[in-house]
Amino acid sequence: MIQAIIFDYGGTIDTNSRHWSEVLWDGYQHIGIPVSKEEFRTSYVCAERALAQHPYIQPHHNFLDLLTIKCDLETKDLAARGIWFVAEEERKTRSEAVATYCYQYVLNVLEVSRPVIASLAKKYPLVLVSNFYGNIETILNDFRLAYFQQVIESAVVGVRKPDPQIFQLGVDALRQAMGKTADELPASDIVVVGDSFSKDIVPATQVGCQTVWVKGIGWGNETIDESVPTHIISNIAELPQVINQ
Repeated sequence: MIQAIIFDYGGTIDTNSRHWSEVLWDGYQHIGIPVSKEEFRTSYVCAERALAQHPYIQPHHNFLDLLTIKCDLETKDLAARGIWFVAEEERKTRSEAVATYCYQYVLNVLEVSRPVIASLAKKYPLVLVSNFYGNIETILNDFRLAYFQQVIESAVVGVRKPDPQIFQLGVDALRQAMGKTADELPASDIVVVGDSFSKDIVPATQVGCQTVWVKGIGWGNETIDESVPTHIISNIAELPQVINQ
């Protein structure tokens, strides 16, 4: 029995289970930034660490703002390491073009994921659990995704996936929203939907939730056990059929 749903955000709702490094790499290729995928991935990791350590992302930043900042950090790193020899003006122009390309990609994906979430919200209470930068509420408003009873964001609560505690916070939030006790809403009656096996499926299973793994293109460094997820799908459009069966 499913009484409620916890969604991951990044990689699940916005890219339909494509790791963000893959989406950005497509943008680099489309815009014609002449670097290898390996060198791009190094700068991607560098930018992610910088975003985690410094308040580049502010609560008012929407998703295009976020992508612009992220791409700027990446391309600055590529230039600083001597991987991409480019004039500053051209670097900035191409960096912003990558951000715009990826933003449009997300808008296209949302044409699929938004109706799915809207339909499930009519039947189930929803909570969002995400590793994010402190601006997820702005992004949800920007993308017309105001379907969640509560948002558990790592930058706000101080807990990050794959720590199972962040999913326990999601379970607790659903109980509070529904006015139910642990006996009335056991974790086993909550399903977690996510794209990352190690960051979503494994920790959600550890707190007792059912899981739906939206299996797609990941970072490539995970050890996978496909017996762990309750369900495996390849497209978020398949989710209502799995949830409502």
